[in-house]
Amino acid sequence: MGKKVFVDLSHPFGADIPLWPYFNKPVIDTMHGQAKSGVLSQKVTVVMHAATHADSPRHVMERDFNGVRARYTHELAIDAYCGTAICLDVKCEAWELITDKHLDDACKRANFDPKELKGMVLCLRTGTHLLYDDSKDYYHYSPGTGLKAGQWIEKYMPKCVAMDMQALDHPLHTAMGKNGPTQMNLPGRTGRPITQEYIDKYGTEAYAWFDREVFIQTFGMDKYMAEYGKLEKAGEWGTWEPCHKYMMGNGIVGIENLGGDLEKVVGKRFQFWCFPIRWYMGDGTMVRAVAEIDEADLNPVPDRVYKYGCI
Repeated sequence: MGKKVFVDLSHPFGADIPLWPYFNKPVIDTMHGQAKSGVLSQKVTVVMHAATHADSPRHVMERDFNGVRARYTHELAIDAYCGTAICLDVKCEAWELITDKHLDDACKRANFDPKELKGMVLCLRTGTHLLYDDSKDYYHYSPGTGLKAGQWIEKYMPKCVAMDMQALDHPLHTAMGKNGPTQMNLPGRTGRPITQEYIDKYGTEAYAWFDREVFIQTFGMDKYMAEYGKLEKAGEWGTWEPCHKYMMGNGIVGIENLGGDLEKVVGKRFQFWCFPIRWYMGDGTMVRAVAEIDEADLNPVPDRVYKYGCI
């Protein structure tokens, strides 16, 4: 066994970081300065779902699949966030819906049996973390998981899944599209809604997987319930963040915006360390995600340099 090193898998935090489209930016106030007070004290006002962070089940569900009230941050064990990990390289294009087939392919290329995932930490690398910025490329047109990936994760039951994307679901499965009470249906590069852009590019049948009403109109209620019925029977809106809910409903921790020097550990096994704030009744928590790995096992890539904003 060689020298162990820590690899930062977290994006930087600050007042001007990229943010999910409906969140207010962090406010960092200086309460005391060195010149006047002899100390530096700062106050941070922030939504916890910023930068690299973990979602708690209560963030997206009232009850889990067992009918028990979904857990808050303080109710999750610390070791739910940490453990033996593998980083799979998921081959996908921008805006592509990641399915079970993508994940099976990533396992095959890594010579990894997904049956080993039970109780492990699964890190998914798509390369989207390299686009981290206040941009449509990172948010509107991100690839992302959905129903089939969520069912795959439920099948193999890792304890934690960390993704290098804006959310644990494809953007069209979120309020960026036409899901949830706060749905925004954001304009894309053409100025038209991203939902319409997706239909123009991939067709109505492909888009239907993101939209309950369109799915039922296109394929019928029986097909909808065959696909999304578990979520609907649990009292959930099936097409709204289904991968989130397949994870959270089974007590699986989800980490979004994995980044930092992730390229150094793609395809590798390592120890994943990630600690939450001990927040009573929290809906999630910013985290510092780190890989502990043999130095000799690192991929030979340069250190990540962040070029957005003032960093």
